[in-house]
This record gives sequence, structure tokens and C-alpha cells, in this order.
Amino acid sequence: MRENKTLQILDAAHAGGYAVPGMCCYNMESIIATVRAAEAAQSPAMILLFPWAIEYGGSVLVKAAAEAARTATVPISVHLDHAQTPEMVKRAADIPNGFDSIMCDMSHYEKEENLRLTKELVTYCHERGIAAEAEPGRIEGGEDGVSATTDLGPLLTSPEEARTFVETGIEMLAPAFGNVHGNYGPRGIQLEYDRLEAINREVGKEVRLVLHGADPFTEEIFQKCIKAGVTKININKGMNNHYERIQNEMKGKPLTQVIEAGTEAMQKGIEEYMRMMGSASRAQK
Repeated sequence: MRENKTLQILDAAHAGGYAVPGMCCYNMESIIATVRAAEAAQSPAMILLFPWAIEYGGSVLVKAAAEAARTATVPISVHLDHAQTPEMVKRAADIPNGFDSIMCDMSHYEKEENLRLTKELVTYCHERGIAAEAEPGRIEGGEDGVSATTDLGPLLTSPEEARTFVETGIEMLAPAFGNVHGNYGPRGIQLEYDRLEAINREVGKEVRLVLHGADPFTEEIFQKCIKAGVTKININKGMNNHYERIQNEMKGKPLTQVIEAGTEAMQKGIEEYMRMMGSASRAQK
């Protein structure tokens, strides 16, 4: 796994004290925007796809993302986020020269079944040179392209639970510490930094910590999470809302102009995240 691109990117972030943005991409525009932002900012990056991309287009978008990452002038990897069934994990892992890493998200199962399935799927991924992420506990909410687990409710991650998941062989761990997929609602952002710090003390030297539900976070929140061990931060609406805005503003204009303007708007948004996370100027191809 030493040659795995995702692990190289995140290990460098861990050593350098910064985080890398994982951009949730739904189309070619967002993939291109991520690559252009990374090259302009001289930042490493990760292109994140959801299972929806495979359900919708088979391996087409995966291969396009992999080609964009491979030909970039800065380190970029391709990651499948929230693969929520064993069948999807295996289908994704079997795409030749596709994903560098896969989130084996079995968090909608009870703890013991989550552990059992995660261990099985991590082995499957490793046999194909693919790094694996898992979610101990359960992060509240849902997002476009992912089956919602809102009805199941959140389960916060403990350091002890994190330890049991590290033993499955994962390289990335996504803790639940008050973070929410999607809208934080009336209560606002209420993160348990003490919990995150305790998890980092327990397993942070062995796995890379991943932050989900970070779209509305400020630079101050990002930096607190990075200091507590986070090296990968997933961003969805913080990029894609720029594209939606351009589509609304340019309704009726030639499609190519809308696509180009939308890509540029997303790129600028991504570059700002790279600045806030400290990954700008950290690229080491």
C-alpha cells in the first residue's frame, strides 16, 4: 500500500499539519474544477464520487476522474465516498485503474455487523491495492447521492470504538463527534472537540482521520479539527452550490458558457478551501 496515492497524499498532510480537501463531484465540471484549483493553488486534492456515479453511468465518470487525476501536475487521488453495500464496494473495487480508496460505509448496520462487514471489505480492497475508510458510530444526516440514515439517528464515536475499527485494517477513519451531513439546523454547529482529540490520541498515529459534514465550517473550525488530527475534509455544497448559482444566473445563455462559468466559480471556491485548510502550496508531485 506504500504506492497508494490517497495514502501518500494524506500521510504528507499528517506530517505537514494541514488537511486535504475531498471534493464531492457529480459531473465533469466539478472534476475539472478540482484539478484546475489544485494546480492553480499547488495543492494536493482528492476527487470524491458517490455510488450514484456508478449507478448512473457505470465506470464512465470513474475513469474520467482517474484520467484527470493521473494527468494532473499535482497529487490528486480518486475516492469513492459512502459505499453503503458490500456489493457496491466490490463493484467499485473491481473497476480497473479506477479508485485509489473507498469508504466502506456500513454504519447503518449494528456495531458488530458493521465491524464484520468492514473487515471483509477492507480485505477485498487491499487485495486490489485500494485503501479503505470506515465510519465507527454514525454521522447524522444525509447528502445528495447517498442513502440517508437520518431515521437511524447519530451514534457518536468513542476512542474505544475507533480502536476496534482500526483493527479491521482500515487506513482512514471518519469519526462522529457532532458533525452532520447536510444542514445543521437550528442548533447550529456543536462539535465535541474533546472527543475528536481523544480519538486522535488513541488511533491518530495509525490511521488518518476524516471530517465529514464540513460545508458550513469556518477557517477557525477547520484549523481546530486539523490540530486534533484531521487530514481529509470532505466538501460538497461548498463547491456545488457555486455551480447551481451560475446555472440560475445564466439561465438561457449558451450551454458552453454556463459550463465554463460554472467550472470557474467552483474552482475559485475550491481554492479558498485549500487556503483555509493549509494545503495550498503543499503539492509534491
